[in-house]
Amino acid sequence: MTNFFILMKQELIITVIIFTLLLLKIGMNLSNETFMNLTNGLLLLNLVVGFVGNRSGMLFDGMFLTNPLIVLEKNILSLGTLIVSLQSADWLKKHDHTPEFYILLLCTLLGMFFMISANNLLMFYVGLELSGIPIAAMANFDLAKKKSSEAAMKFIISSAFASGLLLFGISLLYGATGTLSFNELSLNITGAPLQIFAFVLLLAGFGFKISVAPFHLWTADVYEGAPVAVTSWLSVISKGSVLFVFVAFLNTVFRSQTATWYNMLFVLSVLTILIGNLFAIRQNNIKRFLAFSSIAQIGFILVGITGSPHFAIASVVYFVLVYVFSNLAAFGVVALVSAVTGREQVSDYKGFYKTNPVLSWVLTIALFSLAGVPPTAGFFGKFFLLLSGAGKGNYILITIAALNMILSFYYYLRIVKAIFMDANEQPIERLSIPAYPKLAMIICVTGIIVTGLTGYIYDYIYSLTWRF
Repeated sequence: MTNFFILMKQELIITVIIFTLLLLKIGMNLSNETFMNLTNGLLLLNLVVGFVGNRSGMLFDGMFLTNPLIVLEKNILSLGTLIVSLQSADWLKKHDHTPEFYILLLCTLLGMFFMISANNLLMFYVGLELSGIPIAAMANFDLAKKKSSEAAMKFIISSAFASGLLLFGISLLYGATGTLSFNELSLNITGAPLQIFAFVLLLAGFGFKISVAPFHLWTADVYEGAPVAVTSWLSVISKGSVLFVFVAFLNTVFRSQTATWYNMLFVLSVLTILIGNLFAIRQNNIKRFLAFSSIAQIGFILVGITGSPHFAIASVVYFVLVYVFSNLAAFGVVALVSAVTGREQVSDYKGFYKTNPVLSWVLTIALFSLAGVPPTAGFFGKFFLLLSGAGKGNYILITIAALNMILSFYYYLRIVKAIFMDANEQPIERLSIPAYPKLAMIICVTGIIVTGLTGYIYDYIYSLTWRF
């Protein structure tokens, strides 16, 4: 029994927090500010407890797995959740359904934890659905805006389609091998045509979840219509959790078929980077811009996944950590501007530095990190991804990725130019930064600097992959 509580510690804590918030919502009439303070305290406690007293092991006849790498991945998601909560304070303070938002958010996080620890396709699918369905409700949280309802509808339809593909692939894989266990699947995958077809369906399902081209069409519309807090959650936490599972799935279940899926990922990575970059250039809405930016980032991650297992896993986990800080720093500024002024166009940020110098520098540092400008953490994140991809000796793929990395400088620097150099007759007024969003920005900027200037973090993650 003690082993059960230790191995499932993080899932049980999130479950207790969910029921605590639910009882507080039903039994006490707390103000939004009090509810936020309590929830942020519980999220901080969850993050701290996640780093102590951990143990490797399995539960439920091998369906649930945990080890130091999985614990780290969950802690990264917990950190991202805390940052999203902090930077959304100004919006949630005025909302009529703040408790419901937090309960849905934590239900999603709980599903992600189960999905990451899944060592069985059935457990994986249950976690995936638990992490996905509440997001549709969260996307509709701007109740007075038609675009928010459209975003929720588009997300649930695309998510249902992706789930259908995944279920079909899982059923075919079970029919071909007679098992759903990851360990047993890896021994029974022989490269038979039915198994490869099942993998294609699974790849398409994963592709929808992480916005790989050509499965990305829902992304920009959902990002634009959803509240900024939900957009940042989708962009970083949701995709990060699926990426953790995806890279592990490829290097366990289908490890014997590396030659097959390598060629698929080669094509998808090039297509994703090109489409993300080309469409990001022409975006006028800042959330749509960040949507296509995130699609291009997924392309670079696919390049890293094509490497050898240990380098692939380490580079992806490290990049997701960097991406949490970089993307949430950018979304933190966008969230504050949107909550106070309602302005979300790129042109609105012209002359932003003259009225909001601190926010301008936070956004600039975040964009430099997303672009991969040294010495920010984003540079090292992309460096390790390309280094992992180069391990297979496919320098054509690395060259294409590197050239597109240079191309991405244009659209990131376009925003920086607007902030510092362009004039604006109606600039965004001077904004006061509330305590919680300010703390979130400090965490993100510190993370961008620290993870970029020390190599110990990547070395530590790489050492954990050998226990994988």
